[in-house]
Amino acid sequence: MSPRKALIAALTAALLTGPGIAQAATPQTAPQSAPARERAAAATITWSLVRASNPTEDQRTAYDAITRAMNAAVARYNNLSDLGKTITVRYEPGVPTADGNINGTIRFGSNRSYMNERTALHEIAHTIGVGTSSGWSRLGGSGTWTGGQATALVKQYDGSGAKISTGGGHFWPYGLNYDNEWSNTAADRHVHIVAAMVRDGL
Repeated sequence: MSPRKALIAALTAALLTGPGIAQAATPQTAPQSAPARERAAAATITWSLVRASNPTEDQRTAYDAITRAMNAAVARYNNLSDLGKTITVRYEPGVPTADGNINGTIRFGSNRSYMNERTALHEIAHTIGVGTSSGWSRLGGSGTWTGGQATALVKQYDGSGAKISTGGGHFWPYGLNYDNEWSNTAADRHVHIVAAMVRDGL
C-alpha cells in the first residue's frame, strides 16, 4: 500500500468515529536521501457543511448523520481514486431526498434514511459530472455509456456482455441509485467506474 493510501486509510478510521470534515491527506515528503523529482499532486475531494450558527435539535442530528455519511463517502473516493472536487453540503429539509450539482453543491433533505454513505457516494458522482455534464450527454445520451474505459471496467466486473446503462441522469449497474444496491464491493466499483467515466471524458 502506498504511503498516501495508508495515510488515507488511517484518516478514514479516525474520521468515521465522530463528526468532522474529511480532508485529503497531505502527500508524504520524500526522504532526504532520495533524488528530488517534480510530480503533480493527486487531486482529492474535500467537503464542508454549511451549519446554522444556533442549530435546532433537528439540525444538530441532521448535521451528525450527514457528517458520518460524507466522511465515509469522501474517504472512499479519496482512497480509491484521484478525482478532485470541492463540495459544499447543505441541510435543506424541503429537499425530498438528496441531490448533487456539478457546481459542487449537495443538499440533503430531512429524510434520515438518505443520510448514508450510499446516498453520499451517489451525490458526489453528480458533482463530478454524472448526469450533469456535457460529457455525460455526449457519452451516455444514447442509453448506454459509450466511453471505452468505463465499459471495459464493467466487462471486467460482470463479463463480456456487460454494459453501463444510462437514463435520467443515472447509470447502472454500480450507480448506487437505491439502498438495495449497496455493498462494500458495489461502492468500491462505483468509485472506480466514476473515475473511468472521467477518463473517458465525463
